[in-house]
Amino acid sequence: MCEKKAERVLLFYNPHSGNGLFKNNLDYIIDRFQTEGYQIVPIRAAKGRSIDDALSTMDVRKYRQIIAAGGDGTINICVNAMIRNNINLPLAIFPAGTANDFAYYFEIPSNIDGMIDIALGEHFTNADVGKVNDRHFINVAAMGALIDVSQKTDPNLKNTLGVMAYYLKAVTEVPNLRAHKVRLITPEETYDEEMYFMVVMNGISAGGFKRISPESEINDGLMDVILFRKMPIIELGPMLFNVIHGNHSKNKNVLTFKTNSLRIESDGDISTDIDGEKGEKLPLEFSLLHSRLRIFTEEDDI
Repeated sequence: MCEKKAERVLLFYNPHSGNGLFKNNLDYIIDRFQTEGYQIVPIRAAKGRSIDDALSTMDVRKYRQIIAAGGDGTINICVNAMIRNNINLPLAIFPAGTANDFAYYFEIPSNIDGMIDIALGEHFTNADVGKVNDRHFINVAAMGALIDVSQKTDPNLKNTLGVMAYYLKAVTEVPNLRAHKVRLITPEETYDEEMYFMVVMNGISAGGFKRISPESEINDGLMDVILFRKMPIIELGPMLFNVIHGNHSKNKNVLTFKTNSLRIESDGDISTDIDGEKGEKLPLEFSLLHSRLRIFTEEDDI
């Protein structure tokens, strides 16, 4: 009688994310899973098609799950590869980035043992995946004057100071704020606006702002759109205070709505961002894959 092979777990990890917490515990992670009878198959995030190559040849019957270890950008790469290759295995998240906004929604702990305990468990929450043009996003697609903050922030500074690095960079960009005219087209309504910045949210936090979209539900089949209108500089401070406390939807300078389909047009060149990485050029076509992911969580259906 043939001995049953240990089930496999594909581990997609970014060794450069965050402060090295994950990389320093890699052997411990392998040991914990091996003790439970699971063979870790590690895939190191790097330039090229490593994750696509692994998934395109994967025999899913031999795998229990996929683990994505890193920041939101690493998880984004993993999820896009899963969708391209029609992989529907459940996904465990090991947050090891700067802000870890996607993991924040599911209340994934920041300690290694907590992450592993959840990944070895049997509790799940379904999650929508956003689509913008030909790319998918897990947490947020953003556009406007403040996008350069993320893309210009020094990676070493991000690893050292974390979210505070974004805030410090944002302060230096305020004098350069420039508004953009945009048209937002939804099945329900069309909006013509002049905005500084906007986000299309799947989760509730972005860039470390924990309550930027407090009404978001990650599996409701809807995107939450938040647009910050052009305003006098003197009104930016009170508006930022509102954002920190999650009550900015009442601010006259903020437009918010939910939709399952959105087109964004503009005559100008607007910087965009998808889960912390450089995004697509306008026009942008948004849609949703409802409950596309099954995420390991501490309890079922957060």
